[in-house]
Amino acid sequence: MLRNLTSGSKYRSSLLLFILTLIVGSVGAQATVRINTASGGYLVCVNSKTKVVTHPGTSTCPKGNKKLVLGAQGVAGANGLTGAAGIPGKDGAAGKDGKTLWNGVKDPENTWGAPGDMFINATTKTLFGPKNLDGSWPAGVSMVGPQGPQGAQGPIGLPGLNGSSGGSGPAGATGATGATGATGATGATGATGATGASGVAAPIVTGANCIGTKCTYKIGDTGPGGGIIFFVDYNDQYPGFNYLEAAPTSCESASKAWSSDATHSLLAVDGWAARAVGSGQANTTAMLANGDTSYIADTSGAAFYSNALASGVPAGCVTSKDDWFLGSLGEMKLMYDNLLGVGGFVESGYWSSTEYGAAFASYQSFAGGPQYVATKTSPAYVRPVRAF
Repeated sequence: MLRNLTSGSKYRSSLLLFILTLIVGSVGAQATVRINTASGGYLVCVNSKTKVVTHPGTSTCPKGNKKLVLGAQGVAGANGLTGAAGIPGKDGAAGKDGKTLWNGVKDPENTWGAPGDMFINATTKTLFGPKNLDGSWPAGVSMVGPQGPQGAQGPIGLPGLNGSSGGSGPAGATGATGATGATGATGATGATGATGASGVAAPIVTGANCIGTKCTYKIGDTGPGGGIIFFVDYNDQYPGFNYLEAAPTSCESASKAWSSDATHSLLAVDGWAARAVGSGQANTTAMLANGDTSYIADTSGAAFYSNALASGVPAGCVTSKDDWFLGSLGEMKLMYDNLLGVGGFVESGYWSSTEYGAAFASYQSFAGGPQYVATKTSPAYVRPVRAF
């Protein structure tokens, strides 16, 4: 029995040595790793004779002992498979609405826009906003800066070269002198005729604008209708008239709509021809013939108001003529250019009889001279025109 036990003990010792040898072999590649640490493993010594295992706590074993490193970290395994994508997150809540910048030809009303909105009066160049939380608009601020100083006068250009003198023509031959006729007898003195009625004295017109026979009026004069002459056709460009007259200031309207309908187009007053000087009378006639499609059939419409203008209509209007019409865009441009500083005009938009598509009509700005379009139902100033 004792022999068998000893034999089994030797067998187990040999097996232990074999396992430890395998461990030593598995960690040989990590000789550079520090031992007696969690990553480098721990050193144990095995006595080859007594088979006693010791842990010296050093990096070497006594002579005659086998050196083993237990618990060394193995070689890192391959990366695992990438996990499936997570479920998408929910959409965030919608942000607040952005604020809006509005514009028009008059100051904003409290029913327009939302709190925080801005508004520009394109006529007066005034900025309002942001709109208050109680629905009211704050006082506007002018966007027009002060007038800059006048620039220095430019240098006078060089005089042009004199043209060459033409050659003298040949002298004509002297004709023969005719014979002197006999002196006739003196006739009897006729009776003195009656004195004719005195004619109307022609107006005295001076200055560079008086050309040819068109000197009755010049630009800026008071016309036959009590208004102001703003165009003289000195060069006979327009066979139907010689002068254009703007209605008196007392006959101006401050708030007329072009039309009550912004969905139909009147081709007769739309396009290049309808903008021309001389087209205002035809434009107005076409608008009056098309009802609410092109104008408002009472004095709140620009065309009807111009056509109906007479002394006392509107109240306070003083004129001796009743052939007024709504001027074309070209005619309103001449009115602005030639009457700068006179005529009592307001720095605002004045309707013309020229359409711009189904929803818009053109107007002349008397606040700088540009031309714009606005919705036909918008209110604007009206200064009628007559041609003669």
